[in-house]
Parts: sequence; C-alpha cells; structure tokens
Amino acid sequence: MKFSQLLIPTVKQVPADAEIPSHQLMIRAGLMRKLASGTYTYLPLGFRCIQKVINIVREEMNKAGAQEILMPAVQPIELWQKTGRDVDYGETMARFTDRHGRVNVLAPTAEEVVTSVAANELKSYKQLPFNIYQISFKFRDEFRPRFGVLRSREFIMKDSYSFHADDNSLDETYKIMYDTYCRIFSRCGLDYVIVQAESGEMGGSGSHQFTVPCDNGEDVIVHTKDNALAWNIEKSKRNRHNIPT
Repeated sequence: MKFSQLLIPTVKQVPADAEIPSHQLMIRAGLMRKLASGTYTYLPLGFRCIQKVINIVREEMNKAGAQEILMPAVQPIELWQKTGRDVDYGETMARFTDRHGRVNVLAPTAEEVVTSVAANELKSYKQLPFNIYQISFKFRDEFRPRFGVLRSREFIMKDSYSFHADDNSLDETYKIMYDTYCRIFSRCGLDYVIVQAESGEMGGSGSHQFTVPCDNGEDVIVHTKDNALAWNIEKSKRNRHNIPT
C-alpha cells in the first residue's frame, strides 16, 4: 500500500487530556484515538504494534506448552457469586441486565469461566497438568481512567490458567511461566523488576509482579540494598518484619 493511502493521522499539538509522554506520543503519531474516557480506537500503526507484542506473547506461551483458547467476555453473574468475587471487585466490575432480566458481567478476568471449563472437560488426573491461556479484551469500570492505556476501562490482556494434581506440579509450571514472562519482557526490550506482590482480587497464596519502572506508575516498590529482592509496597508492609535490610 502507498504511504499516501495509509491512515496515519498525525497531529502537531499535544492533546490537552494527554497526561504523560507515552499517551501524548501515541496520539500525536496517529497510533490511536480516544473514543470516551478510558476507551481507545487503535489505528493501523497502533494495531500493528499490538499485534507484534501479541505474537511475542503467543510464541513464548506456546513454546512453554500452554494451549490458546478464547473465552466469552459476557459472563453470567452467578459464576462470580459462587466465588464471592463479585463482592471483591465491587463497582469496578461492569454489569448489565439483558432483555431476559439476567445479570451479566463484562469480564475483568476469567478464573470463574476457565474453572467451569476445566470442571466439565477434565475427567481424570491423568489429563493433568493442564495449562491454557487467552489473549482478549477485559473490562474494568475504573472510577477515574487516566494515563492513557496505563489505566483504561477496556484493555487487551493475556491471562493463563493451569490445573494440577499436586503442589509439586504447580510449582514446576509456575517456574516455567516465570521464565516465560522473563523472555517475553526481554524480547519486548523492556527493563523490568520482578517483585513479590499481593494477589489482590485474584486470590492465591503467592504472586510475582513484573514491573516496568516509570515516572507515572501507580505502584511503589522497595528493594534490598543489593537489589537482590524486591516487593511492592503493599506486600512489604504486611511482611516488614521478615524483610532483610
């Protein structure tokens, strides 16, 4: 295609509502356009950038033995009520009532759905371990969307889920995923810090967070003097008596 035919609507002026350099540059370079608060249309060059990242993620996940699926964004509220996470997410969870009076949610994540899939399809422990993932849109009704796509209401997320017969198997897969994430971040050319983190609404007994330091981030991390260990601030407050200095 000729350059003159490409949709690359660059602008010289910095948009008034673009708060941080990355947001300003993506708008000015014609990568995306704002539709409403926290929602964006990705234009051809912006979408190509996303596709390149998705390809890296997909290649590494497939190499690690995970299988890609696609789950629905519209999910019945009953699944969330069973786990109580409809309460945990609160007003951040986008909900709507369909024409039949049924309450549905727009997926903020997919643990409930994937557990339902596994419960119906896995018939024997011999099928374990089992690791599946998806790359899809997620929705969170942020009270104040800001910083462009860093805190938006609709975003693309890769989420993966594994099922195991015992803790040893879980630990093995966790390590594989840990190394896989390292490769993904490195291939994307990002300088990152791995910190011990709180699991939050996701639940679970342990969590690592891959953090890219930037001036406009919302997380605060702490680390030892030699940078060998790091925690996000919530985790460090809960475990401050056990953190070496």
